[in-house]
Amino acid sequence: MTLETVELDAADAVGTVIWLHGLGADGHDFEAIVPMLDLCTSLRFVFPHAPERAVTINGGAKMRAWYDIDPRAPLSGSEDIRASARSIEELVQAEESRGIPRLKIVLAGFSQGGVIALHHALRSERRLAGVMALSTYVHDHEHLAEEVSFASIDMPILMAHGQMDPMIPIARAITSREALLGLGYAVAWREYGMGHQVCPQEITDIGQWLNERYA
Repeated sequence: MTLETVELDAADAVGTVIWLHGLGADGHDFEAIVPMLDLCTSLRFVFPHAPERAVTINGGAKMRAWYDIDPRAPLSGSEDIRASARSIEELVQAEESRGIPRLKIVLAGFSQGGVIALHHALRSERRLAGVMALSTYVHDHEHLAEEVSFASIDMPILMAHGQMDPMIPIARAITSREALLGLGYAVAWREYGMGHQVCPQEITDIGQWLNERYA
């Protein structure tokens, strides 16, 4: 499954951020945030479009989604998640072919996109520069220890969440954070007085975190 992408090139880019959107959005969703990040170095951004699929929680309506969500069967989207992660690996390899080392590639994702970013980065046999998990969670965290890669253990992780998120309650994100901490991951945690969205302070924090990764 080759993904279509929106790409923001930068002269002399030293790294790439592959940023995945949430349910029902598309690759343009976070495009406008890039100029607000106050980056200290030149980075390339790749925003893939998720494929369209029927989503059970939305009455079977077709929309861009990284995986199906069935509230009656929380693990029903597992195969979709694995397939989407394989597609993201193709994008990572494409960046490597452009001359960007894997250690200079950050995976980022909001909501559903964050699930895929975490899933792939935690299992990658070669470490990525880091992962930004925004308003999201670890899928099937109870079995995470069985699948994480040794190479990913020292990979920086930023988790950010809204305290009043009605879509993915912050308690679910905290449970995911604790699962990661329990496995020895370094997790930078941020929470904000917002819902299922991104706020100005979060954008500032994302920019600072990226600057640290590429210092």
